Amino acid sequence: MPRPALRLAVEIDGDGAHPAAWRRAAHSPGELLTPRRLARVAAVAENAGFTLVTLDDSILPPGSDAGPAGRIGAVERAAFVAASTSVLGVAPVLATTYAEPFHVSSQLASLDHVSAGRAGWVVGVETDPAAARAWGRPPVGGPDATAREARDGLRVVRDLWDSWEDDAVIRSVATSRYLDRSRLHPIDFTGETYSVKGPSIVPRPPQGRPVVLARPGIVPAGLTDVSLIGGGSVADVVAAADDSTSPRAFAEIEVALDTPRETARERITDLERYAPWSARPDRLRYTGPATGLVSLLTELDGRVDGVRLHPLVLDEDLAVLSRLVLPELFVRRTAARPLPGTTLRASLGLPRPLSRFTTTDGAATTPVREEIR
Repeated sequence: MPRPALRLAVEIDGDGAHPAAWRRAAHSPGELLTPRRLARVAAVAENAGFTLVTLDDSILPPGSDAGPAGRIGAVERAAFVAASTSVLGVAPVLATTYAEPFHVSSQLASLDHVSAGRAGWVVGVETDPAAARAWGRPPVGGPDATAREARDGLRVVRDLWDSWEDDAVIRSVATSRYLDRSRLHPIDFTGETYSVKGPSIVPRPPQGRPVVLARPGIVPAGLTDVSLIGGGSVADVVAAADDSTSPRAFAEIEVALDTPRETARERITDLERYAPWSARPDRLRYTGPATGLVSLLTELDGRVDGVRLHPLVLDEDLAVLSRLVLPELFVRRTAARPLPGTTLRASLGLPRPLSRFTTTDGAATTPVREEIR
């Protein structure tokens, strides 16, 4: 079956994908964490026609040496972006390696409520032992243990979102009942390292479950909505998309574009005086004019469901993307804008899932167990 037009996402954490991007930012270093700058970047992304912005995060500082040494929490920034936009999806990175899945579930459910169904979640992992020290917890060592914590955390978060049925809030003035308690369900999760009882404290999110995005191998594909795939070449990306079993596959692409005054190569050379921009095996990289990126994305149309772009320098590349790249993609119908009033799930063509605890005629049915446990 042919895939619909591409959906476009962009990472907007910090000043860009290059570790020294802040040196070419259009703002002063002190403005990086201000709400004015965050709102301006989000507005540019929304007006350009992006479907989704993502916000990277970790409990550890984002940079080292002379780079930026702090950031505001991704969920807090996402809530601010949601309040200052109207159609743009917003997905913070959250890891459950050390964070409590109960709190992660509540944060993301709340984000979905305040954004009227535009929330997503990029599943992250903490692999640095310094993160364990920051949390004051024993380190989770090794890829198997890290994957177990990510998998169990995602299962708990999804179950908590389902623990309130969609019609649990009845607001009956006549009977003085706000809730129908029979429609709240304890999840009774027992994993290898912890257990979770009881339901969520937040009503079911407008989307049922906010959209879950993850790189392959972090969590089971059957528990995610969007797989963030990559590779060193277009052939690698297409092969990864063909192998993906998630409902949607987004290609990860780093982009450095020619600007009116400098070529992309000149800009990279300037930044590499301060730090190298090492290639990542899980991301495709494009360097050159806007027309070349349009051709690349047109080539990927029909092979993947969307792309997540990582601009070299946000203040420079986002302007070129919004003026030259996205308009041409929309003219060609290679990509599609999100429609006003739609949820992020609807924009991505994903169905709204039923709670696995859904009851009929007031009688609780046996919970539908996840197919991947």
